Amino acid sequence: MAITDYTAALKKGKRNYQLALARGAYPYLPALDDILSYTEVTASVNLGLMDIPLAKIVGTKTAGRTNAFAGNFMPLLPEKSEFAAKWASLYNHQIDDGIRDPIVVYEFMHRFYVQEGNKRVSVMKFLDSYSIPGTVTRIIPKKTDDKENRLYYEFLDFYEAAESYDVWFSREGSYKKLIKLVGKNAGEVWSRDERTAFHAACEKFGRAYRAAYGEKIKLSASDALLIYVELYGYEKLKEETQTQLQSTLEKIQKELQLAEKGSQVTLVKDPEPPKTSLLGKILPTNPTPESLKIAFLYRKDLETSSWAYAHELGRLHLEQAFGGKLKTLAIEQVNTDDQMKNAVDSAVAAGCNVIFATAVQMVNQCVRSAIQYPKVKFFNCSIKMPYSSVHTYYARMYEAKFLIGAIAAAVSRTDRLGYVADYPIYGSLANINAFALGARMINPYVKVYLDWSRLKEQDGKKRLQQDGLLFMSDDDMITPNNPTREYGLYLKNEDGTLENLATPIWHWGKFYERIVTNICNGSIEASSSKKETAINYWWGMSADVIDVICSEKMPHGTHRLINFLKSSICAGSFKPFDGLIYSQDGIIRCKEGESLLPEDILTMNWLAENVIGEIPRFEELTEEAQMLSGLQGVYRDEENEK
Repeated sequence: MAITDYTAALKKGKRNYQLALARGAYPYLPALDDILSYTEVTASVNLGLMDIPLAKIVGTKTAGRTNAFAGNFMPLLPEKSEFAAKWASLYNHQIDDGIRDPIVVYEFMHRFYVQEGNKRVSVMKFLDSYSIPGTVTRIIPKKTDDKENRLYYEFLDFYEAAESYDVWFSREGSYKKLIKLVGKNAGEVWSRDERTAFHAACEKFGRAYRAAYGEKIKLSASDALLIYVELYGYEKLKEETQTQLQSTLEKIQKELQLAEKGSQVTLVKDPEPPKTSLLGKILPTNPTPESLKIAFLYRKDLETSSWAYAHELGRLHLEQAFGGKLKTLAIEQVNTDDQMKNAVDSAVAAGCNVIFATAVQMVNQCVRSAIQYPKVKFFNCSIKMPYSSVHTYYARMYEAKFLIGAIAAAVSRTDRLGYVADYPIYGSLANINAFALGARMINPYVKVYLDWSRLKEQDGKKRLQQDGLLFMSDDDMITPNNPTREYGLYLKNEDGTLENLATPIWHWGKFYERIVTNICNGSIEASSSKKETAINYWWGMSADVIDVICSEKMPHGTHRLINFLKSSICAGSFKPFDGLIYSQDGIIRCKEGESLLPEDILTMNWLAENVIGEIPRFEELTEEAQMLSGLQGVYRDEENEK
C-alpha cells in the first residue's frame, strides 16, 4: 500500500530531522533564493531537458515548501494530511506507469533546487532511483579564488564537452584526468552515444558503491569512480556488471579509505627499527630470508637501460648480502600493463612472495596485482604514489647532488657550470636546485646553465657544450651497451679530452638489503597495517643508499670539505635546503633560519635563482618523458597535462 510506504518515508524524514537538530544543523531543505541573496551572480543559462542525478537535488528554489521535507527530501507532514495523499498517489503512479513529467529545477554550483516537482523528487529518492527528468536553468556565480568555485568552473569546461552532471570531484584537475582516462582530448565534444554510455556507467557505479559501503566511507562516488578508472580503465567500468563492480570496490577498500583521508603519503626517511609484539616474541611469525623468493621486474632490457642495469646490480648484491639464503629472479621487457600482469602471474606461480617493480609506469598494474595477491608484498620504485596496497621507494639523490655542486664550484675556475637533466619529475628539480645551492655555497657568483636530454629533436648536452660550458653534471648511470665517460661531474676540455671528477651513486643493492631486512624484522608488516596512509621509503645518505665517489686527482682540501659535508648530512646537522633560498622569479622559497619540509622538497616545481634555464613545456618532451612526467612529475596535476 502506498500509504504504508509514505509512513516508511515519514520515519526516514523524522530521523533525518532529529539528527540535524542534534548536530545543530538546519533540519529542512535549503532554499536557493536564500543562498543567492548573498551571492554575486554573473549569468543564468537555460539548459533544457535532461536526466538529473537525484543525489544532486538538494533543496527547493523558494522557501515556501521547505518545512514539508527534511534535509534528505523525505516528508515530515502527517499520514492523514492532503500532502500525504498526493505523495501516495505519485508513488502509485511511479510503480504502475513511471513518472515521466519533468520537474523544473535550478542548478547552482553543481547542486539542483526544485521549483516544481518536490513530491516527485521525494518519491523517486525514497525508491532509490538514480535520476529524474527535468528542465534546468543554470545560475552561474562570479568567478573567485575559492576552491569550490574553482572546481565548479572546471566542471563547466567538462560540461561543455560531455554535457553530464554525473560526476562532481573534490580535487582540482580531476575532470581533466577523467577526460584523458575516457580517451578524449580536452575540449573534444562527446557524441550522444558516448554521453549515454557514460551516464549508464556512472549510474551502475553509484549503485554498486552504495551497495558496497553505504555510509561507511564518506568519499564521494565520483572520487571513488575516478580511482576505479585510474586502476582498471574506463572500458572495464562499462563492461562490468553492478555485482562485479561491487566485488571490485570491496577489494580496493584500502585505497578508497586512503583517498577518504586525503591520499596521505608517509615519507619514511630512515630504515625502521624492528617492531615486534609480545606475542611475536613468544611465537615468531616474521619471515626469514630462506622463506623469501623475490622477483625484480624491469621495463627495458639490461643491455640498453642504465636504470634497469643499476637495479639488476642491486638484485645481485641482495643475493650476496644474504649468502644465498634467499632466491631472486629477474624479468625484463615489462613494458605494458598486460606484460606486467603476466610477469606478476608467472612470478607468483614460481613461488615469489616479494615483488619489486622498478619503474613508476608499472604502478597501476602493481596495485591491481597487489589486490589480486594480498599475501604477496609489492614495492614500486616511485615517489609519492597514493596507494596503500603497494609500498613505494626512492632515494634522496638531492643530497648527493648538493655535494656534486660544491665539488664543481671548488674545482672549476669559472662562474659557469652546466647541468643536463632528464625528466621534469618529482625529485629531479630538487636535484637541480641542490646542485645549484651546493655550488653557490662555494662560489656565490656561480651560475648553473640547465638543459634537458628528453626534448623532441633537441640535444641539451650538445647545446651546453656549444655555449662553452666545460664543467658538466650529466647522467648518473652508464648504459652497458653504450659506454661513455660523460657521466657524473666531468670536465670536457676544448680539445675534446675529458676528466671525470665525481659521480653520485645509487646503492640499490643496499636499498634492497635494508628493505628485505625490514621485512624479516617485522617493520614492513607493521607499516602495511596502516590503512590511513601510503608508505614511501625515501632514504638518503644516512641509510647508506646513496653516495658520492670522487676522483683521486681532486684536491685534498676539497676531499676534506666533501667528507665533512657528507658526515654532517648523514648526522642531520646540515641540510641542503636550509636558510634563505630564492627562486628564479624572486620569490622566497625558504626563510632564514628555516628548512624546507620534505614534502616541499619532494614536489618542488621551481628553479633556484642562480639557475639559467627553465622547466620544459609538456609538449616539448618526448613521448616517454610525457608519460613519465604525467605520472610522477610537475605535470601530473597541472593544466599542461594532456
